[in-house]
Amino acid sequence: MNYFISEDLFVLEAGGSLPGITIAYHTYGRLNADRSNVVWVCHALTANSDVARWWPGVVGEHGAIRPEEYFIVCANILGSCYGSTGPVGAGPGVGENGVGRPENGGERALYSAFPMITIRDMVRAHILLRKHLGIGKVHLLMGGSMGGYQALEWAVIEAGVIERLFLIATSPTESAWGIAVHAAQRLAIEADTSWRDRSPEAGQKGLKAARAIGILTYRNYGIMVQKQTDMDAEKLDGYRAASYIEYQGKKLVERFNAYCYWLLTKAMDSHHIGRERGGDVEAVLRGMKQKTLIIGITSDILCPVAEQRHMAEHLPDSRFIEIDSAYGHDGFMVEGDKIANHLRDWLSAG
Repeated sequence: MNYFISEDLFVLEAGGSLPGITIAYHTYGRLNADRSNVVWVCHALTANSDVARWWPGVVGEHGAIRPEEYFIVCANILGSCYGSTGPVGAGPGVGENGVGRPENGGERALYSAFPMITIRDMVRAHILLRKHLGIGKVHLLMGGSMGGYQALEWAVIEAGVIERLFLIATSPTESAWGIAVHAAQRLAIEADTSWRDRSPEAGQKGLKAARAIGILTYRNYGIMVQKQTDMDAEKLDGYRAASYIEYQGKKLVERFNAYCYWLLTKAMDSHHIGRERGGDVEAVLRGMKQKTLIIGITSDILCPVAEQRHMAEHLPDSRFIEIDSAYGHDGFMVEGDKIANHLRDWLSAG
C-alpha cells in the first residue's frame, strides 16, 4: 500500500471542501522507457486498491493485464475506508476498523460531518495521483460497475490523457432503478438505532441489512435458486438462502463501514456524464474518441445489458461483447477467465 497526500484545499462538486486529501493506492509492474504502458483500474463500491487480489484472471500474473507487461495503478476511492480520505479517516494511521489515528499520521474521523462527494470528485482525486506519479498518458483505463462510472467520467474530463477504455457492467448514468436500490439501502442503515453515533461501529446492523438488499440485485432469481435451494422438503426454518444472505451481510460488516457505504451510494446516485454538458448523454458519448471495449453480463439486473448496448451504439469506436453468465451483476467479478480472454483479443487486435 502506498499513500499520496495532497495538502491543497480540495473543493467538492456539491459544495464544501476538504483541507487536503490522502489517497491510498497500489501499483504493479514498472513504467517502460516512454511511459506508454500504464493501465489504470477504477474499483467498485466496496473494493479497494489491491486489484490483483479482487480481480484474479483479469489483473495479475496470470491475467490479461500482467505486471510483466504493464504498469498497473489502482487507487482507493475518495470516501472509502481502505486508506483514502473518507468519513472514518485515512492515511498511514488507519487501523483495522478504518479509523484514522491523527497521532500516527492519519486523518481525524469526521463521521456524519463528512461532506457529500460525487463520482467527479473521485476522478479529480485520481487525476491528482496521476500527476503525482508523473503519468502523462493512460494507455488503458478500465472499470466495472461503479469503477466504470469513474472511467467514463475520467475519459470525458481528460480526453487527451485516456487512450483506451474497457467498461463492464456499467452505464453512462445511474438509473432510476439503481437510485431506488441505494435509497432502500440507506433507509436500512438509517433505521439502525446506532446510526450517526460517532463511532466506527455505528450503523453496523443497518449495513448488514443494506448488504442483503444489495446481494439481491448483484445476483438474480436463477442463480439464487440454483445455488441456495434446500433439498430437505421437511424443513421449517434454517434455510440455505437465509443463511447465505446473513453470511454476506456479516462479511461486509467485518470489512467495511456504514458511514462510507451510505456516502458512496449517494455518490453513485450523482453519476450522469451529461450533467453540466448539456444533459445530452448520447452527444457526450459520441464525442468520446477512445477505442473502447464494452462487456455486458446477460443476467445482470442491476446494470442490464441494455445499458451497455446503449453505450456501444453511441461510442464511435467501440466493440460490444455479451457474456453469458448466471451470476448477474457479480458476473463481472466471477467470470474472470471469460473476461480476460475477450480483453486479450481486443488488446491484441491493436
